[in-house]
Amino acid sequence: MTNPAPLNASEPVPHGQGEVTIVEGTTFSICAPNGDMNPGAAQGLFFRDTRIVSCWQLRLDGQPPQPLQVVDRDAFAARFMLRRPPAPGHADSSLLVVRERIVGQGMREVITLQNVGYEPTMITLDLRVETDFADLFAVKEGQMVPSVTHATATGVNLVFSRSDNSRGLLVHATGEPTSSHNGLSWQAVIPGRGRWQTEIEVHPVVESRRIEPRFRDHLAAEDADDGSWRRQVSAIRVQHDGMSLVLRRSVRDLDALRISITDEARQTFVAAGAPWFMTLFGRDSLLTSWMALPLDPGLAVGTLYTLAGLQGRKVDPRTDEEPGRILHELRLGPESASALGGSHYYGTIDAGPLFVALLGEVWRWGAAESDVRALLPAADGVLNWMQVYGDRDGDGFVEYRRATDRGLFNQGWKDSFDGINDAAGRLVEPPVALAEVQGYAYAAWRARAELAEAFGDQACAAACTERADKLRERFAEAFWLPDEGYFAVALDGHKRPMDALTSNPGHCLWTGIVSDEHAAQLVQKFAGADMDSGFGLRTLSERMGAYNPMSYHNGSVWPHDTALCIAGLMRYAHVPGAVELAHRLADGLIAAATAFGGRLPELYCGFPADVYRPPVPYPTSCSPQAWASAAPLLIVRAFLGLDLDVPRRSIVLRPRLPESWGTVTVDRLPFLGAKLRISAKGTEAEIKGLPESSAAESGLVAE
Repeated sequence: MTNPAPLNASEPVPHGQGEVTIVEGTTFSICAPNGDMNPGAAQGLFFRDTRIVSCWQLRLDGQPPQPLQVVDRDAFAARFMLRRPPAPGHADSSLLVVRERIVGQGMREVITLQNVGYEPTMITLDLRVETDFADLFAVKEGQMVPSVTHATATGVNLVFSRSDNSRGLLVHATGEPTSSHNGLSWQAVIPGRGRWQTEIEVHPVVESRRIEPRFRDHLAAEDADDGSWRRQVSAIRVQHDGMSLVLRRSVRDLDALRISITDEARQTFVAAGAPWFMTLFGRDSLLTSWMALPLDPGLAVGTLYTLAGLQGRKVDPRTDEEPGRILHELRLGPESASALGGSHYYGTIDAGPLFVALLGEVWRWGAAESDVRALLPAADGVLNWMQVYGDRDGDGFVEYRRATDRGLFNQGWKDSFDGINDAAGRLVEPPVALAEVQGYAYAAWRARAELAEAFGDQACAAACTERADKLRERFAEAFWLPDEGYFAVALDGHKRPMDALTSNPGHCLWTGIVSDEHAAQLVQKFAGADMDSGFGLRTLSERMGAYNPMSYHNGSVWPHDTALCIAGLMRYAHVPGAVELAHRLADGLIAAATAFGGRLPELYCGFPADVYRPPVPYPTSCSPQAWASAAPLLIVRAFLGLDLDVPRRSIVLRPRLPESWGTVTVDRLPFLGAKLRISAKGTEAEIKGLPESSAAESGLVAE
């Protein structure tokens, strides 16, 4: 993701500090700590990349309420504790104001006024409501949006519509308000020790169709205490207060970030992040669903189906689309055609190989054979794209170069313009072959070989295995820097190694493309204080020319990046120092997450932890953000050494858990129609719930 916009939500939010974001699927709100969404700012209620409420201001006798506290009990809900300003000459107020807000394809807000005094009090309550139906990009970039709406007031309802009728809004309230085109107004007398309440619902309208809200599902789930996604997926518990808090927050945030762009339930995926990226991102959604496999393998299948349906079919320089290419970003707003690369932008080099590799992984994790076979043509389309368009010079490496100056200059996960550079800080010249992308490509060819073998296509299996082996050999020759003891981050357009020490080779460990000899040296490099900030692995060594701990990609810490490196280190657990470093990096992430209220943000500054504690926030970091939220799940899996191979009726555990974690438990893990319970501590593990016939007949393995 590039060019994120400001976000600073915490639990709780003290008076006067930051904005508050709550999110559910493609709906999110950004507001001030008193709950108001103020005009002239990047605030409001957003639905499907459109701001449907641009002003939502509460006034008590003409004055804004004073904030006391914000508590976000879930990513999609928040409670704003306020008070009526004290009367002139008085220090205290006797009227408590509570705004409880929940979003989900609309918004519900309950306003409660509680008189804590003995005398009755009279109050005039006004709620100003406006909308501009502005495109998300226009709001994010601070553009002035001309009014294209008209409003009508009918009884207790407010109705807004865009001039072209493509978007609309219905606001309904209880408590017998007076309505006008400016909003709603109530007058109430609240007895001593008494309370008064109103409920307001906001319903978006798209193409003259009112959208059924999802917040009612969340409310029903709370009342019934069952039926929600979180109660259906695996439950992961750790006897470590910090990690336990992080895992609970991660699951809640992933729940809120789940969306679908179709009515197909099986096409649910995880949006990239709030507030400005509540949409499908190929790379982000693929990696997030991979990390979340122990929680819900269905997210990965949904992601694959969604991306397969949007796979490139033609060559279009305006959007970087090419046949077989996997989408980078999807936009749904009214002005999305004017966004970067249009509404469907394909400028990513790594989503394709990650797609194929993930398909092989979900096959091992028990995806239905019918689903895997249905997705195979898309995977083969990706492999063809990798050879025809991704490797235009035929050297065996996958490379990128944008089609026009409108696209992203860098198309890997470090996609800022200066994200790839050499040790002196010089920027890369395209076409660019990234180190981690070769690792992803290696994993893709290995995955396709495994699928071919499973489905009886031995010729395809042999050809794909040969490609993987040749790529592994060629990668070591071209990317390894023997004098430095690490891999180049990339090869430039002249095939010259970009010799900066970065976190990118850690992803290569994760995919298994690295030899044991090179892994041992890489572990030593990552263990240095120039890479390990104490709060996670830096994206760039502080010894490099472009290092800046406050940069987006050149010295900051990205939790998902560190998590992938941890998983890579655990893949090479037999290499001296790998497990110890993985444990240390995980401790750093947990410490950082605890400082952020249990929620790992998209990134934070890479200052050393022994000098700057708590970690310094990056000012425009997304939170919640998909792969940051999923990162703790990948770490748990890596430390458990958990690998499923459902087609071979095998489950493998090789736990190497930190001592401080105590016992780690995974409940309701699906396997061959059963729900397993895994318990592990240190290097010991136990599995309960294995199907007896399968255990007896199929050689189930626990190591």
